[in-house]
Amino acid sequence: MLTEPTILIVLAVVAIYALMSRWVELSIITLPMIFTGLGLALGRIGLDLVPMDVGNEVVHAIVEITLVLVLFSDASGVKRKTLSGANVTIPLRMLLIGMPLTILLGTLVARWISPEQPWALALLVAAILTPTDAALGQSVVSSPDVPKRISQSINVESGLNDGLAFPVVLLAAIFAARATGYEGGQGPDNIAVFAILQITLGPLVGALVGFGAAKLLDFAIDRSAATTVAQGLYFLSVAFLAYFAAELIGGNGFIAAFVAGLVFGNTLRAPSIFIREFMEGEGQLLTLTTFLIFGAVLAPIGLEHANWQTVTLALLFLTAVRMIPIWLSLSGLKLSNYEKFFLGWFGPRGLASILFALLVLDSFPIPGAEELAACVVLTVLISIVLHGLSSAPLSRLFKRPALMSRRTTSHSRTRRRALSEQIRLLCQNVRTGFRGH
Repeated sequence: MLTEPTILIVLAVVAIYALMSRWVELSIITLPMIFTGLGLALGRIGLDLVPMDVGNEVVHAIVEITLVLVLFSDASGVKRKTLSGANVTIPLRMLLIGMPLTILLGTLVARWISPEQPWALALLVAAILTPTDAALGQSVVSSPDVPKRISQSINVESGLNDGLAFPVVLLAAIFAARATGYEGGQGPDNIAVFAILQITLGPLVGALVGFGAAKLLDFAIDRSAATTVAQGLYFLSVAFLAYFAAELIGGNGFIAAFVAGLVFGNTLRAPSIFIREFMEGEGQLLTLTTFLIFGAVLAPIGLEHANWQTVTLALLFLTAVRMIPIWLSLSGLKLSNYEKFFLGWFGPRGLASILFALLVLDSFPIPGAEELAACVVLTVLISIVLHGLSSAPLSRLFKRPALMSRRTTSHSRTRRRALSEQIRLLCQNVRTGFRGH
């Protein structure tokens, strides 16, 4: 267990961060940087104040609680009105075309780099490292320099892709565990039936719970029966109600929490201020705890087993494996080359990848678990630094008209055509005038 001096250090850093949070938001330093760094400093590669066998059950519980709330709150924040109009095409293409292509390309690259590992493990690596986390580049989403349709697309994509990726993560983990001959325990007897129940009952329970919970809350608010504070408690209870209800009947609780959040957020008529308050309060506390655990527990394992293969894979996942599919998915849209580059680059890996990795490694005997941990650790660590440092400078580049080449060229062509038409009409009028004389 953690010692009192270690707990004291963590609490002191949290307090200092809270006191300086406004300054931190205006700088290139991010919350994940601070608490991942703190975890590294306290872990085995630092002061060694956190034992590697520290309360596995406690860590597992924190991971599950955080994942349920992240999936539910992210999905509930994606409103139907943000998925309508002309700008919906960008995030939908990124999710429906870019994301499957990323998983496919990532699987092929992972298998190519480590051909001795089973295909299921390559798919698992790709599925874990595909979801993005806009929190690592928060200044991108909030920057006034970034066009709204670009920042909105990044928000929508990061809010939905973790929930969409989880079924793939789950099935890949099961197949990877089966590759070791693992039977029994947490492994299903009939993998086909198990998979069908997980991906059908989970969404069904989530949709029913989300819809019913939203209607009940609207009923209570209309009659002034629920206080604002109680609405926050209701929000938390609905997330876990969906999770445990799905688990009880054989569905997947995480998928249920995601679908419940999506339905809840789009069914509720009343203002959902409590969702934002949760993400700014309890949600942030869970986020910093996760990055702290990542730095102290998962990062030392990953760094210890890092090699040229895991480093190469991490760099490819942050660049080509992400950016090429996104670029292809946006082909044909009226976007400049810089906008396509920006949307492809700002796919930072963070909370979802960490949670998926911790959950899978704790629940299944995965072959090559150390290499998997190394891939996730290196990808997230590099992403924390590069996306955190580049978010503000790259956002400011939108001020340069030269970068919006397609728009500028199109606008210039339109002006040239209009000018040519005016000259043609002028010449025609002159000729008509001469003929009249």
